[in-house]
Formats: sequence, structure tokens, C-alpha cells
Amino acid sequence: MGIGVSVFLIAVGAILTFAVNASAPGANLDVVGIILMIAGGLGLLVSLAFASSGRHSVVEEHVVEHDHTGHRH
Repeated sequence: MGIGVSVFLIAVGAILTFAVNASAPGANLDVVGIILMIAGGLGLLVSLAFASSGRHSVVEEHVVEHDHTGHRH
């Protein structure tokens, strides 16, 4: 789950929890909203953790030149 999806889940969860006053048969929209916000928050933490660690790599390059006789410089 990426950062964008996580923020989207948090926003949808907040809207369901705090802004929607409707009721759905068989579902509590407040609970669904809280679950979406928790899932989005956890996804955001994991995405930020992966973005800040393990992405740094070092590339070493060794160039060996040879002259026309095959000797190294």
C-alpha cells in the first residue's frame, strides 16, 4: 500500500466516521470508518518506514584501462 492509498483510506474513514449521518442495514458506518482510518494509518507508517530505509545504495565502479599492448594504466 502506498502513501497515497493510505491517505485516501484515512480520508474516507474520517468522512464515514465524522461526516456521514446515514445508517446502513447490517453495518455500523462509524466502525467501518474507524477501521479504514486505522488501516490507512498503519499503511502510512509502513510506507514511510520503507521509504526512509533500505533505499540507499552505493555503486562502486572500477575502470581499468589497457593500452594497445595490453598493459594496465
